Amino acid sequence: MIIIYIIEDFYGGIKINTEQQLDFLIKYLSNEHNEEINIPDDIDGKKSLLRSLMNIRPPLDVSDEFLQVQDEFLTNETLNKDLTSVEDITEVKGKLVLWQGDITTLKVDTIVNAANSKLLGCFIPLHNCIDNVIHSTAGIQLRQECNKIMSKQGHDEEVGRSKITSAYNLPSKYVIHTVGPAIPYGTSPSKEDCEKLASCYKSCLELASHNGLKSIAFCCISTGVFNFPQREAAQISVNTVEEYLNEN
Repeated sequence: MIIIYIIEDFYGGIKINTEQQLDFLIKYLSNEHNEEINIPDDIDGKKSLLRSLMNIRPPLDVSDEFLQVQDEFLTNETLNKDLTSVEDITEVKGKLVLWQGDITTLKVDTIVNAANSKLLGCFIPLHNCIDNVIHSTAGIQLRQECNKIMSKQGHDEEVGRSKITSAYNLPSKYVIHTVGPAIPYGTSPSKEDCEKLASCYKSCLELASHNGLKSIAFCCISTGVFNFPQREAAQISVNTVEEYLNEN
């Protein structure tokens, strides 16, 4: 009842500011845990706390009011970033372009997320992996949709395969999630590992083509915590994408 009262107060014809949005979202998520949480006084601290609470939250149902406030906050955060569209990349001389920057600022048809086999995002608060960053920027609906997909599938996602979801509060239209091979420290990728990494790129391209998408932004799959050597991974990605484009 307290939460509903706060919402009505916020939305009774009064436009709430960013700090009020953060306070509401944090209180809502902390109430789910039925515990008191020390809320920082500064905006940046509140943003970090909100992201942490979103990161650890399982894919449970949530109120429409929460989603309304969350979406307004996250959309405003996205719009305040320096967004880049395909047309903004002026040095395009072919279909394959190298771009350096924050993948969550790209206004393309789909971005690719390097996911884990559960496909539910990263549950480590404020972790800097791309899986965490994409889910934090998109909003909690992304984890909910991934959970529906995985519940229907009934098993973990296979390495080298991919799934597509909406992008929610990201500037892209969709997110394609793919699971790359994990290389144990101190070892080199096997032939099978290389084939599975290539399969990640091919699977994403096939999924994008099947859904009629015209632009796709890949991250460097498996080169972070999954420990695939960067140079070798880059060569596999370029070769695979060029081969697909030549054949399709």
